[in-house]
Amino acid sequence: MPSRLDDTFARLKAENSKAFVAYVAAGDPDPDRSLEILVALADAGADIIELGLPFSDPMADGVVNQLAAARALKAGANTRVVLDLIRRFRETRQTAVVLFTYLNPVYAYGYEEFHRDAATAGADGILLLDLPPDEAARNAELARGSGLQHIRLVAPTTPPDRLPVLAKDSEGFIYVVSRTGVTGAHGGPSEAVGTQIAAIRKHTMTPVCVGFGISTPEQAAMVAGLSDGVVVGSAIVKQIELHQHAPGLAARVSAFARPLINATKRQ
Repeated sequence: MPSRLDDTFARLKAENSKAFVAYVAAGDPDPDRSLEILVALADAGADIIELGLPFSDPMADGVVNQLAAARALKAGANTRVVLDLIRRFRETRQTAVVLFTYLNPVYAYGYEEFHRDAATAGADGILLLDLPPDEAARNAELARGSGLQHIRLVAPTTPPDRLPVLAKDSEGFIYVVSRTGVTGAHGGPSEAVGTQIAAIRKHTMTPVCVGFGISTPEQAAMVAGLSDGVVVGSAIVKQIELHQHAPGLAARVSAFARPLINATKRQ
């Protein structure tokens, strides 16, 4: 059954355009303004919103996203608040939503229950950073999640013989990490990203989106020319940090993202 993610990429392909994936931490700087930011990004043209589930130990995140998670947690965000945030977003917008999270909060909530409740709230996919698909296959308890498409992560350090495993059952899109390390500014995406994408496309027709180190329209345009989509996270989250006490926060975040969105689509 087609999902919002599948429909999004099919529409973009027909338009000869690329996807812009905007990452923010759910509940940052507080639930109400977080909702305003989600709506503003959707209205600015973001095709997919990647929503980070605030977690106390975000080991794959750089300092910008760590601070965002801390702000959200301090403002009262938890898994149920995040699901309610998605429900509120769905009252007015149909932009695809992917949850970006670690296994711990999902497992604590109940793996099967989390998938069910997140899908019912209006989420479309999930990227579990620390749950490799072959590890999940060994644990029956982790094979019962349904309702969300599972996004696979491919890094520069991924061995070539693992690509078929990751690509085999890939859903929604494959997230290519353009550089090693944690999230955040890395001086731009790696020049080897084109080679990464070509290797993945030998094994799957699933769309490929690239993230890590993209913070300017020029970088977004370069990556969009090689891939099916561009993921921008820390650069957007940094705007929330910088303007969290200023009026019109959502409008400021939208104004920053819009040139990146336009560059992604101008192929």
